[in-house]
Amino acid sequence: MRRLSATLCARAFFDDFVLLYPVYALLFGDAGLSLWQISSLFALWAVTGLLLEVPSGAWADAVSRRLLLRLGPLLTAAGFALWVLVPSYPAFALGFVLWGAGGALGSGALEALAHDELERLGAADRYARVMGRVRAAGPVATMAAMALAGPVVAWGGPLAVGAASVLACLLSAATAARLPEHRPHRTPRAHRAPSARGARSGWTATLRAGLAGARADRSVRGALLLVPAVSAVWGALDEYAPLLVRETGVAATDVPWLLLVLWAGAAAGGLLAGVAERLGTTGLALLLTGAAGALVTGALTGTPAGLVLVGVAFGGFQLAGVLADARLQRRIEATGRATLTSVAGLGTDLGTLAVYGTYATLGTAAGHGAAFAWAAVPYLVTAALLAAPRGRRT
Repeated sequence: MRRLSATLCARAFFDDFVLLYPVYALLFGDAGLSLWQISSLFALWAVTGLLLEVPSGAWADAVSRRLLLRLGPLLTAAGFALWVLVPSYPAFALGFVLWGAGGALGSGALEALAHDELERLGAADRYARVMGRVRAAGPVATMAAMALAGPVVAWGGPLAVGAASVLACLLSAATAARLPEHRPHRTPRAHRAPSARGARSGWTATLRAGLAGARADRSVRGALLLVPAVSAVWGALDEYAPLLVRETGVAATDVPWLLLVLWAGAAAGGLLAGVAERLGTTGLALLLTGAAGALVTGALTGTPAGLVLVGVAFGGFQLAGVLADARLQRRIEATGRATLTSVAGLGTDLGTLAVYGTYATLGTAAGHGAAFAWAAVPYLVTAALLAAPRGRRT
């Protein structure tokens, strides 16, 4: 189990050890792109993931989850190379398509492989703890990338940052190749259908079976809805975080350092998953309420000090996302695990796409601080629904 956890964390680290992360929004701005054009790139990224999310999950269930985890970073590497070699709106757009496709290949496959391997080792109850560490590895890598981005840009410019980012993606693919994969052979009760047995090896049959499982189980449907409710908004906000930081009045060279505050909060949230895995529905509602309050207060201060509260909010949302994912995995039968996890990812992509459009409107009209503050509203609504009597039964 230690080897599995270490390999998953290493892959997550390399996946996010991308020196382009803290500077690419600034790179787009320096290339003359407007806020609407930048938002359109994020939207294109989300649409790509939306179209490929569920099919890739079914493919992972039907073929190999480890294979998709190896292919995804290779596509992302190609996209990053385009950004720095041909810095223009078309190249940025194609790069986001490749990045969106790479992310879709890993979404669902990672969670399914981790849960099934832990279950094989008799440690399925450790899923939230392990995945919390995996989720924390990403922000730690992002923090390391932020610390290095400024010096590397000063030394070699965008080309050096792009080369380092491509190398990180290649290391992620190489690490994924070391993951174990022992596929379960049992067929979930909710998915059994005599007419589908002959075609079960195909990904389309796997997709139909996975969706049938969700329709048949109310608790699965509730868990599927909860994942995007807690993951979509802050997953979109982190793309605009450099712009929020710069709005506080700091120099552009200090933006990566202040972004470390936000990602330190996200890393801490992942590491707390093991401690918080027994939080019930009411506890999750309180967590979301507190994180939303921190987001509003921190974003509206308009000062670098307020970013500490935004980091606290990111930590709360990260923790809530891990707990929501663990709740979903407990309710899924093994065979369609990647498919249904990808369905949840599809919901997240849809929510993220909506945030991009809303943020462009609010950010243009009122500034980034106000746009971040308004983003707390969906979390307050989700917390209220969880605290309601009907929410407790989901």
